Amino acid sequence: IEKMVKDAEAHAEEDKKRKEVVEARNQADSLIHTTEKNLKEFGDKVGEDERKEIEDATQALREVMDGDDVQAIRSKIEALAAASMKLGEAMYKASQEAQAESGEEASESAAKADGEDATVVDADFEEVEDEKRDKPA
Repeated sequence: IEKMVKDAEAHAEEDKKRKEVVEARNQADSLIHTTEKNLKEFGDKVGEDERKEIEDATQALREVMDGDDVQAIRSKIEALAAASMKLGEAMYKASQEAQAESGEEASESAAKADGEDATVVDADFEEVEDEKRDKPA
C-alpha cells in the first residue's frame, strides 16, 4: 500500500499537467468551433482585415492545440478571443438592428389594430357580496 501511495504522489504532478493540457485543448476546440460557426454566419458583417485576422488566429491555435505546451495553447486561445471581439461586436449590432426592426413592425401592426379593427368592449360590473350570492332568488 505504501508503494501505491508513493506512486500516486509521484504521478500527481504529471496527472495535473496532463489534465491542464486536456482542458486547454477542449477550450481551444470549443473556441475554434464557435468562432468558425459565427464567422460563417456573420462573417459578412466584419471587414476583410478582421476576417483574415480571425482566420489566421484560428489556424495558429489549431497548430498548437495538439501539442503539450499549455502556455502556447492558452496564448493562442487569448489571441483568437481578442481577434473574435470584432465579430462579436458585429453580431451584437446585427441582433440589435433585427430587434429594432421587429419592434417597429410590432408597433405598426399594433397601430393598425388600434385604428382599424379594434373593438373595445366597455362593461359594467356589480360586486355581489357572499351573503346575497348564497340566497336563492
